[in-house]
Amino acid sequence: MSCNITNTTNSSCRVDTLEGLAYCPVFLLGFFVNAAALRAFFAKRDSWTDTHIYMLNLVIADSALIVFIPLRIYNAFFCLPTSFLCTFLLFSHYINMYASILTTTAISVQRYLFIGFPLQARSWRKKKEVALAVCLILWGFLVTLGFIFREDNYPEKLWTCYERCKNIPLHLEFIVIMVVCGYLAPLLSIGFCSSRIISILLKEDDMAEEKKRTIGIVTANLIVFIACYTPIHISFIVNYKVPLNWQFEISPEHVYLQVAEWVASTNCCFDSVSYYFLLKRFYPN
Repeated sequence: MSCNITNTTNSSCRVDTLEGLAYCPVFLLGFFVNAAALRAFFAKRDSWTDTHIYMLNLVIADSALIVFIPLRIYNAFFCLPTSFLCTFLLFSHYINMYASILTTTAISVQRYLFIGFPLQARSWRKKKEVALAVCLILWGFLVTLGFIFREDNYPEKLWTCYERCKNIPLHLEFIVIMVVCGYLAPLLSIGFCSSRIISILLKEDDMAEEKKRTIGIVTANLIVFIACYTPIHISFIVNYKVPLNWQFEISPEHVYLQVAEWVASTNCCFDSVSYYFLLKRFYPN
């Protein structure tokens, strides 16, 4: 099936100008924040723990998403031709987004185990090896999914470089995997771990300032996760369920998807800041 909507470059670029302007601060802030985080991590590479490995993986995922944003900004103003470069950019964007989501989930679980079972957690061996294996497995899982569903974003199925044709929905299996494995399961895991961490810390008699900050950071991380990733997954479902027989280039669903993608991209600016301070305050070694 091919795209049955004529792509009029001028109107597409005109509409996407706002998108290009919106991504500029995301790129600038995300670039400097993640660069600072990478510098901080490698400055203490001789004393890394399993938490540092998860954190580095998170920063790599966010940084890989950030470095391709200039091409999205360029496309918004000048319109890149639909080609296999666009296919790569789309898969790169979402693979790195879900790598960030899954790594955030792993950090949340690891943090809960560390706080909920401190004696057992400190006695566990090969924690670094386990962390490295988890990171490699999640990247392998995401790249494999990208390879299996690679044809969904081939050039003939793209309306513009960053947008699929409206008359060609994604495979239902792909939608289910993204929503269930990429959002609902991580959300439930992070929600459970965060609530347990907060509950454990609140029950302790000594509520030091450090523990209050930890509760604040854990709460903020959960709120940011929900705020950043809920809209885009709602958009996936809406765009699959709503009949796509639009006669106009821009529909409410189209605008919502663009805004949701931008909101999801802003998460790469928050990750490094929040987890860096948590790492510094709660995992001093």
